[in-house]
This record gives sequence, C-alpha cells and structure tokens, in this order.
Amino acid sequence: MRSTPRLVAFTLFALVTVEAGGWSLLGLLTSEDRLTPFQEQFFRAGHAHAGVLLILALVYLILIERTDWKSGARLGLSLTLLGGILLQSGGFFVHMLVGEEERASAGTWMTRSGALLLAIALVSLGVGLLRSREEVSR
Repeated sequence: MRSTPRLVAFTLFALVTVEAGGWSLLGLLTSEDRLTPFQEQFFRAGHAHAGVLLILALVYLILIERTDWKSGARLGLSLTLLGGILLQSGGFFVHMLVGEEERASAGTWMTRSGALLLAIALVSLGVGLLRSREEVSR
C-alpha cells in the first residue's frame, strides 16, 4: 500500500496551520503589537519557510513515486523531508521564543538540522529520478 496519499493529506492539513499562523501574525501586527522586532523577524521567517517548504513537499511526494526506490525507502525519504520542514521552520519559532539577538539557541540548532534533513531528502530524490527507468515527464 502506498503511503503517499496519506502524506499528501497530512501536508494539506499542515498548510491550513500555516494559514492560521498568518492570521495570527496579522492579528499581532495590526492590533496589540505584542511582538518585538526580533520576534516579528523570526515569526515571519518560520511562517514563510513552513509555507514554501510544505508546497515543496507536495511536489516531492508526487515525484518520489516516479523513482525506483522501494516503498520503505520512499516512505523514509518522505518522512525525512517532512521532519526537515518541521525542524527548519519550527527552529525559527523556537529561536523567537528563547533566543537572543546575535546568539545561537536551540532554535538555531533545529533550523540547521532541518536544512540538513531537507538536503538529504532532496539529493536522494534527485538521485532516484536520475536512476529511474521512468520518464519524469510522464
């Protein structure tokens, strides 16, 4: 059984949370102004990364099915990508909450770890597509 439809559904539901985050940010910026410039910067970065990377995930989940990777590898790589998205975008939010200007925090570590997982998943997809017997343009 392919796990891709479930992961696509999960990704679509996660995009709704990004939408809610945008609503929240807009409320904070236009009413009570409870965010410092430092917090606003990292809220925006986390929000933007989450949205863009989840759209990337939808494309990734379509393309991973066109590789010759076995289903377990496809699932593992897809989860690696989604984990990377959570870590990278979530790291900005963690840094917003616990970080200080010009100093690394747990959020910095999370964001960098997420970037590494994203790179592993994306390079693996590229290799899988190059090795695939199936045309990507199908």
